[in-house]
Amino acid sequence: MKLGFEESQTPYASGSQSARAWTEQWVRTWAYCPNCGASKINPFPNNSPVADFHCVACKEEYELKSQKSRFGTKVLDGAFKAKCERVAADNNPNLFLMNYSLQELSVVNLLVVPKHFFVREIIAERKPLAATARRAGWIGSHILLNQIPQSGKIFIVRDGKIEPKGSVRAKWDRTLFLRDEGQEARGWLLEVMKCVEAIGKNEFQIDDVYAFEDRLRRLYPDNRNVKPKIRQQLQFLRDRGYLDFVSRGYYRLRSDN
Repeated sequence: MKLGFEESQTPYASGSQSARAWTEQWVRTWAYCPNCGASKINPFPNNSPVADFHCVACKEEYELKSQKSRFGTKVLDGAFKAKCERVAADNNPNLFLMNYSLQELSVVNLLVVPKHFFVREIIAERKPLAATARRAGWIGSHILLNQIPQSGKIFIVRDGKIEPKGSVRAKWDRTLFLRDEGQEARGWLLEVMKCVEAIGKNEFQIDDVYAFEDRLRRLYPDNRNVKPKIRQQLQFLRDRGYLDFVSRGYYRLRSDN
């Protein structure tokens, strides 16, 4: 994998159009499928309504978003209603997020968010466009990156350094169990995963997670048994290999997460 863009001339007058051409060409040439490891992913026809790339081997689909600066807490996305519908669909694509350097003409960071981390709660509605806008009343969306657990942000390139492919694949495989769960069940699991990460320790007590009881109760006001639900989610994550059970009331986050 080479991080530099190979184009020596600017193909478009617009810098953003040139960057899009460069980044898409780079993905076609160098990106691999983190789901199956296939060494190449192919582009869909231009203006595909769902995704930008797909893996011929395993049929995984990917959307690419790229920008010069690092991605912050949220990512600009398309129409709010359509995005919510896509999140609930089986063909919702995985998300590549790339930031690049125009000075170096190269990739700086590339991470992938697997589609099983997408739930309705991470899609935020933007304000409707003003009455004077060409698409007056149109409502866009944001993807709330800060609502995705760190285990759902898998770096392929980090700060100009290529992550080992085996490590990327292992991190991808570690959370595939989420695909077997419905939207509501995944929502609970993802929230508990974020609580575990927020503790900031690889080994923790169940009481550390109980400290987030009020937060979880606000998120799920209809649930009257939050502590039993927390225990249930921790047991599920243990059974799926995301956590290790150390002793009664003690858990350990797997080191490869």
